[in-house]
Amino acid sequence: MTIRFDGRVVLITGAGGGLGRAHALEFARRGAKVVVNDPGGDLSGTGTSSQAAQDVVAEITEMGGEAMANGASVTDQDAVGHMIEEIMSAYGRIDILVNNAGILRDKSFGKMTLEDFDLVLDVHLRGAAYVTHAVWPIMKAQKYGRIVMTASSTGLYGNFGQTNYGAAKLGQVGFMNSLKLEGAKDNIRINTIVPIAATRMTISLFPKQMLDLFRPELVSPAVMLLAGEDAPNGEIICAAAGHFSKAHMVETDGVSLGPDVTAEMLAKNWDSIVDTNNQQPFEMGARQTEKFAMKAMTTVNKG
Repeated sequence: MTIRFDGRVVLITGAGGGLGRAHALEFARRGAKVVVNDPGGDLSGTGTSSQAAQDVVAEITEMGGEAMANGASVTDQDAVGHMIEEIMSAYGRIDILVNNAGILRDKSFGKMTLEDFDLVLDVHLRGAAYVTHAVWPIMKAQKYGRIVMTASSTGLYGNFGQTNYGAAKLGQVGFMNSLKLEGAKDNIRINTIVPIAATRMTISLFPKQMLDLFRPELVSPAVMLLAGEDAPNGEIICAAAGHFSKAHMVETDGVSLGPDVTAEMLAKNWDSIVDTNNQQPFEMGARQTEKFAMKAMTTVNKG
C-alpha cells in the first residue's frame, strides 16, 4: 500500500523549520498541496518573519510541488480566520491539519511567571483549538478530514522545568480524546504524534553524534500514516530515530469498598487499588463510568 495525498490540501502550523518543515516536504513528495504556516518568531514566540515559511515553499516548488506560505499566528483568531479564507480561495478545500506550532518558556514552576505559563498554553493548546475550530465546519461539509495533534513526552510523563509545556501538550491529548468521538460520523479522524527530534527547540539536548539519528524527517512517516486515507482514530503514536510505539492511558481494575468507605479502608487496600495486573484502556470516559456503576452494583448486591 502506497500512501498518497494527490488532490489533498494539508495545512501545517509551525512549518517553517524542524518537524513542520519535514512534514511539509514529505506531504509534497506524496502529492499534497501544502500550506506552510509560520509567523517566524524565535523559540520563545517573540518576533515575526515570513522568510522561514517562504523558504519551505521554495523547496516544495523546486521539487515540482505546490505550496503557499502563511504567517498567521495560531494565537490570533482573526488571523487564523483570514488564513482559512485564503486557503479556501486558493484550493477550495482543506483535508488535513497538522497542529505542530509551538514555543518554549522553560523554567521551574516557582520561577515561572504566569505570563510564561499562559503564552505556552496559548500557542500549543489554544492555538491548536483555534485552527481546528476554523477547519472543522469545512471538514464536516466535505465528510472528510484528518487532524494530527503534536504532543510530547513531557505531557505524557513530565520533565523538570516544563510545567507549562507539559500541561499544554497533555491538553492536546485530552482535546483529541473527545474530538475523535465527535468527528467519527463525518469521517474526520484525529490522532496524536509524540515526537522526539533534534530541532531548534531541542538540539541543545542532543550529543553531536546523535543529531543525525534523531533527524526530524524520521518522525514524518508516522504523520503520513496518521493523516492518510486509512488513518486510525484516536491513537497516540510515539516516534523517534526510526522507532515507533503506541502510548495510551490505562486504569487498574481497582477495589470496591462500598458506600461506607473511609480513608483508612482506602489505605489498607492501597496495594490492590494500584495493582496493574488487570489494567485496561477506555475508548471514552463513559466506559469508566459504566465500570464504576457495575462495580458499585456488585458491591450493593453482595451486601
